[in-house]
Parts: sequence; C-alpha cells; structure tokens
Amino acid sequence: MNDVTIALHDVSKVYSKRAAVDTVDLELRQGERVALVGHNGAGKSTLIKLMLGLVRPTSGSVELLGANPADREAIRARSHVGYLPENVALQPTLTGQELLAFYARLKHQPVAKNAGLLERVGIAHAARSRVGTYSKGMRQRLALAQALIGEPRVLLLDEPTTGLDPVLRQTFYAIIRDLSLQGVTVLLSSHALTELEGQTERVVVMNQGRKVADGTLAELRRLARRPVRIRFTLHDDHVTLFPRLAGTALEWRRVSERTFEVACAEQKKVEVVRQFTDGTLALADVEILTPSLDEIYAHFLFAEAAE
Repeated sequence: MNDVTIALHDVSKVYSKRAAVDTVDLELRQGERVALVGHNGAGKSTLIKLMLGLVRPTSGSVELLGANPADREAIRARSHVGYLPENVALQPTLTGQELLAFYARLKHQPVAKNAGLLERVGIAHAARSRVGTYSKGMRQRLALAQALIGEPRVLLLDEPTTGLDPVLRQTFYAIIRDLSLQGVTVLLSSHALTELEGQTERVVVMNQGRKVADGTLAELRRLARRPVRIRFTLHDDHVTLFPRLAGTALEWRRVSERTFEVACAEQKKVEVVRQFTDGTLALADVEILTPSLDEIYAHFLFAEAAE
C-alpha cells in the first residue's frame, strides 16, 4: 500500500524570472510530522501553496492524495486537507462558535462536531464570545480548530504557534502528536527552530527556493558533522584534578569553577564519557549537549552559500 500523501517531483515556481521554488523533490508520508524550516523568502509558503493547489508549478508535478491539487477534479482530495495560514484573518463580529460553523459548512462537514474541536483546542469557554474580544493566542487556537474540521488526512501549518504561550504550545504539540499517531501527515513551517526539536520526526531545510537538507535530526547531525559537547561537573574536592583533563589530547575549556567542557565527534562521545567516568574523578554531573536545530540549520545555509 502506497502511504505517500504528498509528492513533489522536480517542482519549480518562477515569478518574474525569480525562482520562488527551484527543482524540489519531496515526499510526505502518512503519519509523518515534518518541519519545514528556512528564513523569509526561502520558499516555504510557496511550497505550501503548491501543495494546496493555490498556485500551479512552472515545471514539475505535484500530487496531493493521488491527485493534482490545482485541478477541479481534486476537490475530494482537498476536502481531506486542513490548512492554517501564517496570517489568519478571522471575522471579529462573529462568535467563535459561529465562525467555526461557517467553515464547517464550507467544508460540507457537520456543525455538531465543532463543540468537540473547541474543547480540544482549549477555548470552549469562549465559544459564544465575539472573536474581536479574543486574545492573539485564542484566535490562533480558533484557527487551528478550523484546520481540524473534517478530520483531515493532511495538515499544513504555517507558523502555527505564533501568539501561543509556552504552556499552550505544549498543548498544541500534544494535539499534533495524537494526530500523527492516527495517521495524519503534518507539515509544520516555522521560524521557531528551537521549539521544533523533539516535536517532529523529520526536518526539511529550504534556502533560496531549494531544498538543501532533508532527514531526521540525527541524520542531519551526522551530515553536518557538528561536534557534540560534553560537560563534566566535579565535586569541590576534585577540582584540582582538572590538569588530568587538560593533559589529554582533547581540547577542554572551563565553563565554571567546577564544570569543564570538551567537544568531540558524535561517534566518539561514548568513548569520551567512559574515559572520564572510571571512578578516578568524583563527578557531580555529566551532560551531553548535541548540536541544536539552530546550529544545524546555520551549517547547511553556510554550506549552500559556499558552493
């Protein structure tokens, strides 16, 4: 059984001789949570518009649930897609309940299910309040509820956590995890790289319309060959033993009075930890700091610029 929900083959989109998307190949599968990252102008929003059929590619082909999303015949495929745009315009004079009912009717979905969606995103208490009285975070949650109408098989989210506080972000990502376990394909386009770590299974990096990296965070770390940093914190009475660390072939730096850090290759981290946890040093703590998504993203952008 083919579990590919979205497929782009050699896709380009050119505006006035400028390629917003440049020869991109990309497949998204059932149940995947994928982060689409890149700076402004990298091509993320255009890529999502191509997936939705809002624009047609200049060259190449796009498939959404087995159909060309820009064709009239794809109406059934598009009905299985939920979309949360970056800038959400919601009618302020309607209540949350009324607005969600409007979107449900547009999608030919039963209005009766909307109460459960409002409960799910945490704004059931404000269902009868006018949207104009909502905070930014509440409007964002209402927009997410709109995207969830009809139990979509594909969910495309553009900067979805804008306006959400840290607690609500965690609630949002819990919803996303549940959806992915149910087989929903989730694509999150975001600038908030740090918060995406651990929330998606795969990262696609865009730069100047091109896909410059694609893989799990572990795979991208290996490709980037960024060093792992290991921090050892010694008990007070063993701080004088630091010369033992400094005397090795590794490059150490002192982080604080009792904490020392060394950088090493990913494949060497276990060896380094074993070397200094043999009981000779009284360690108070050991911390392994892997390269962040920010660091990996910067690596691929610099590598692209150097070509």
